[in-house]
Amino acid sequence: MNNHIRLFGYLGLLAAVMVGIGEFLLHFNPNGFDSDIPFGYFLGIPQDRLTLGHYILVPFIPFYIFGYWHIYQALQTGSKNLAFAVLTLGIFAFVIGGIWVGSRANLGVMVQSLHEANTPDLAQKLIASYELHLENLVQILRIIILLLSVCFVWAILKGGTLYQKWMAFFNPILLLLIVFALFFLVRPIGQYLAPTAMNVAHFGLFTASLIALRNKNLPHQ
Repeated sequence: MNNHIRLFGYLGLLAAVMVGIGEFLLHFNPNGFDSDIPFGYFLGIPQDRLTLGHYILVPFIPFYIFGYWHIYQALQTGSKNLAFAVLTLGIFAFVIGGIWVGSRANLGVMVQSLHEANTPDLAQKLIASYELHLENLVQILRIIILLLSVCFVWAILKGGTLYQKWMAFFNPILLLLIVFALFFLVRPIGQYLAPTAMNVAHFGLFTASLIALRNKNLPHQ
C-alpha cells in the first residue's frame, strides 16, 4: 500500500483549508456584497485583517498542485490522458487563481484609500484597470475548472480508476455551483461559504477523494 497518494490528498486538503481561511478573512463582510461602490464590501474590512488573510493564504496556494497530483494518481489507472488533462488544468487553474487571490488584499486597501480620497475619476480609472487585468482572471479560472470537471467526470464514468462512480458527483464545478446556490437560496449558510467558494468546493473534492480511497490497496508509484 502506498501512502504517498493519500499524503498528497491531505496536502491538497490543507491547501483548501488554509487558502479558504485566508480568503474568508479577505472577503467576508457581514453586511454582504451589495454595494453601489465597485468592490464596496472591502470598506467594512479592517486593513490588518486584509494583511493577515493575505499572508495566511499565499504560502499554501502551491499545495493545491499536490492535491491535483493525488487526483491524477487516482484517475490514471483508468485513463492516463484524462488524468493528465485534469492535472494540467488543475495546475493552470491554481497558478492563475493564485495571481488573482494574491491581488485581493491590495485591492481592498486601494478601494478604501480611494473612498477616503473621494476622487471619483481616479477611482473609476483604477477599478477599471483592476477589472481588466486581474478580475477577469477569476472568470478564466472558472472556465478551466469547468473543463477540468468534465475530464474528471468522464474519466470516472469510463471506469478503471481507483474511484467508484459516485465520486463523479464531487467534481469541483458542481460543488462550486452548490455553494453559489446556497448563497442565493439559503443565505444564512451561503454567506459564510461564498466568500471562499472555490476553496469550499475543493475541500469537498479532496475530502471525498480521501474517503473514497480509504480502504483501497493503492498501487506503488
